[in-house]
Amino acid sequence: IQMKPKVAMQFGLRLGALERIQEVADVVIDPTLAGEAVGADALVLGGGKCDGEVMDRLGPNLKVIARPGIGVDSVDIPAATARGILVINTPDAPTESTAEHAVALMMTVCKRVMAGDRMMRGDESVDRSDLLGTELLDRNLGVLGYGRIGRRVAEICALGLRMNVMVYDPIVPLDTPTPERVTLTSDMDAVLKQADVLTIHVPLLPQTRQLIGEREMHLMPKGSYFINASRGPVVDEAALIRCMQEGHFAAAGLDVFDPEPPDPSNPLLAMKNVVTTPHIASGTDRGVYAMMHGVADQIIQILNGEKPPYLLDPNAWPGRVKAK
Repeated sequence: IQMKPKVAMQFGLRLGALERIQEVADVVIDPTLAGEAVGADALVLGGGKCDGEVMDRLGPNLKVIARPGIGVDSVDIPAATARGILVINTPDAPTESTAEHAVALMMTVCKRVMAGDRMMRGDESVDRSDLLGTELLDRNLGVLGYGRIGRRVAEICALGLRMNVMVYDPIVPLDTPTPERVTLTSDMDAVLKQADVLTIHVPLLPQTRQLIGEREMHLMPKGSYFINASRGPVVDEAALIRCMQEGHFAAAGLDVFDPEPPDPSNPLLAMKNVVTTPHIASGTDRGVYAMMHGVADQIIQILNGEKPPYLLDPNAWPGRVKAK
């Protein structure tokens, strides 16, 4: 009798995706990756790290590591390729959700929504002067990163809000077509100096870690707005705290922190001009469905010997661990 392949998950896939995998494989849920996950053919990674040590512990059957969403900074991809393990993600799934969330954070801080809400609920510390918002028409938006999410944010803000959008992305050619009111530049400092609002949409890589530090923040105009829905370590959080305490930024909207979850004593959480969400930008009905089923689709493809569409290292395919 042929044994079904084993798929280990750090968390159970939702919205029917788990059941689809169960039709073709035995599924185990193992948050520690040290118990039932050992011997798995496929791994669905949650928030944990997956380096060579973890891969070796899981054993030689491991063929694929799947990460819902875009960010794969938690996976050592060269270590996986060296072991014949494919690494996949679902990069298209969270685009709309995350872009909309970044714009929602921007609108929330610029329109003083949270202060108004607190006043309506009887918070007497809110003064009328705290409620004066910022109109975004013709204001300058700086976008760092012009991948799927950055492009969508630029489009929403340029075409919908009629903002002047300046984009910095060192790997996107400057002659790339852009929507009306969107300009690409190779000078990040120029973007920062002009940005009434800055929104960050870069992946977490060695070269983007602490991309925005104290120097970069102080290039931005006093009274500007700071939005981050990418990854916490892209920003020097201690510098951001100082800038907020000094009153350099009018407000900040943050979906990500370094580390996560943030320590309850983190000063940002106590600031009334900082709006925070717990890394939920991609968490919408359609976004989560697409992430869950994007993982299921590709795991099933790989277990059937088919090449998946979102392979992080295409060079891993020829040397992959074959199905028994």
